[in-house]
Amino acid sequence: MATRTLHNDPGETWFITFTCYNWIPLFEITKSYNLLYDWFMFIAEHYQIQTHAFVLMPNHVHVIIKLPETEAGLNKIISNGKRFIAYELVKKLTLLGKIDILDQLSAACTEKERAKGQKHKVFEPSFDAKPIFSTAFFHQKIDYIHHNPVSGKWLLCNDFTEYPHSSAAFYHSAKLHEHVSITDYRDFWTDINHVKPVRQI
Repeated sequence: MATRTLHNDPGETWFITFTCYNWIPLFEITKSYNLLYDWFMFIAEHYQIQTHAFVLMPNHVHVIIKLPETEAGLNKIISNGKRFIAYELVKKLTLLGKIDILDQLSAACTEKERAKGQKHKVFEPSFDAKPIFSTAFFHQKIDYIHHNPVSGKWLLCNDFTEYPHSSAAFYHSAKLHEHVSITDYRDFWTDINHVKPVRQI
């Protein structure tokens, strides 16, 4: 049986990814990016978690956050966030009459999950969390995050800095984000203060 990985080291910077069930673009279908912005605000106010970088995709989220030294519950924070967002997504799917999607999410629940009261599987069960210990790894991940909207199958904008649900414009155009208070990572990772977070193509 697979064991659950605990990500509980306080004071660390984390690259986190979580995904909608079966990669269904639930955020785009329901136009619910605001739920993720509300979550960013909640974890900042209640846990003093800093958001360094992010991208909100139609079916998944990448974010780099820093936990305060006193915090030791990343699993709980992410799990609670996913639970709240899932509840709101189901409400929106219901209001939109997306019965086919709701049936698919319901059918995905296991008997064990149903016994615990879960009615829909909105997200993949786990999330990916990688601690960032080096500036090279940080630079790699922030570059990956910002280019996600124009990489692979995604053509969500012409220029990655124009994608609205991302921190790219903050770093590349010094433009404050309308919904997220971004903490500039260069204020903490001082040895890359003069490295532009741009990928050479």
